[in-house]
Amino acid sequence: MVITISREFGSGGREIGKRLADALGLAYYDSEIITMIAKETGMSEEYIKNISEKGVYPYTFHFAKSFLNSSPVPNSQIEVFVKQNKIIKEIAQKGNCVIVGRAANIILKEYNTIDLFIYADMKSKIERCKLKADENENLTEKEIEKKIIEINKNRKKFHNIISNEEWGKKENYDLCVNTSSIDIKDIISPLKNYIENWFRRN
Repeated sequence: MVITISREFGSGGREIGKRLADALGLAYYDSEIITMIAKETGMSEEYIKNISEKGVYPYTFHFAKSFLNSSPVPNSQIEVFVKQNKIIKEIAQKGNCVIVGRAANIILKEYNTIDLFIYADMKSKIERCKLKADENENLTEKEIEKKIIEINKNRKKFHNIISNEEWGKKENYDLCVNTSSIDIKDIISPLKNYIENWFRRN
């Protein structure tokens, strides 16, 4: 059982992933993947996180190995994506896990995964961001909205770099979940049942 979760920033996708992993007894991977890449490359986790959020040019991902010496993009950026691709596939091969983000649904296209997309209206995303914010973070709602739009734009950009499938388009996922005005704890049990039934059929 391998579950991938793509999500809009502020939609609660990370919380859904963690709660589902706990409910189903599965391993959970999110920032843990960054830690694994850092160990393999010797790069800092902060640097890897920044690269993962901003993406690289399309051809450097598809043909990373052949472009290592000729690409205008720094070799370290290409190395991060090559390692991420490798690590995500290794995780999936072990099975029984939830992988959040990092275009895992695309990287694992050949695997038997259930792919979720989590979204919400802007008001709900802003409220979740306010609840999860650091006590030292004093952003206005307008600033939070701008941050949400920018992060989602980068996620879409990265997704489009490695796939022709449109990020967030319902036809490209097995299940889309709207978390607007919903307490995430209340939807874990029905999601768990849906996923268990899905894997019984597949």
